[in-house]
Amino acid sequence: MASPSTSASSQNEKTVWASIQPFVFGGLAGMTATTVIQPVDMVKVRLQLVGEGAHVTSRPSPFKVAYSLIKSNGFSSLYTGLSAGLARQATYTTARMGIFNSLMAEMQKRENGTVTMAQRAAAGLAAGALGAVVGNPCDLALIRMQADGLRPAAERRNYKSVVDAMVTIAREEGVLAWWKGSAPTVARAMALNLGMLSTFSEAKSRIEPHLGKGTLATQLSASAFAGFFASFFSLPFDFVKTRMQKQTADAVTGKLPYGGSLDCAVKVVTREGPLAFYRGFATYYVRIAPHAMITLLIADALNSLAKKI
Repeated sequence: MASPSTSASSQNEKTVWASIQPFVFGGLAGMTATTVIQPVDMVKVRLQLVGEGAHVTSRPSPFKVAYSLIKSNGFSSLYTGLSAGLARQATYTTARMGIFNSLMAEMQKRENGTVTMAQRAAAGLAAGALGAVVGNPCDLALIRMQADGLRPAAERRNYKSVVDAMVTIAREEGVLAWWKGSAPTVARAMALNLGMLSTFSEAKSRIEPHLGKGTLATQLSASAFAGFFASFFSLPFDFVKTRMQKQTADAVTGKLPYGGSLDCAVKVVTREGPLAFYRGFATYYVRIAPHAMITLLIADALNSLAKKI
């Protein structure tokens, strides 16, 4: 028979695990999805940086960009920045998924299991904003690593890993540079989470009466809806974020190309047209939707498995 102290200790361990479980499962799910989707993300970033600052009528297709990368640097070039991508998921997705699920669990307790779409949206926006602040340094390192190949050979940093990239950035630009582009990153994360987590949660609640609770059909249908809306809402913010994080000071004047997120958006509209914000939408959708679906499906599967153990 277990002593009272042993029972109390066991109960405390369960309480601690219940608190950190959403964060652990969210991070593992995001890292798995990133490993699968990384080549698409690499192509997406290169597409967004092609013709920067100019009104170009003809742009390469995603397939041409991928072919060029493989031809120039081998297949492994599609996985440039994977270490930064995984580090980003370990921070950003761990935080946003954990915060969202924790907020949802708390609201379900207070509302006797009934949560409105507005409450889901608020939870998604809050989780996205907080997660983005935590993950911005790794996100910045990822963009720098992926964009490095576009620089003249003499100016390339040739980052060896996410740690090397972050140390180099801090040494050359200061530690606060890790949060460069954080405003559009936060805005993108809020838009993405509004489309992804809030839509997934709402879609599941509406689909379950028809396809069954916890069924694969329900999970796939809800995650497909979430993937589309996450892509549609977040791409303009992602575009500005990529431009802001990629920029470095001019070697002669010392000036940055953009004075801020709004300045970047205005210059893009003026020089490249408003549709530039949705450049590469197909590639972005192929990157975001499957990533969202894989993340949500794995996180749900882990949660279901944990309940059975």
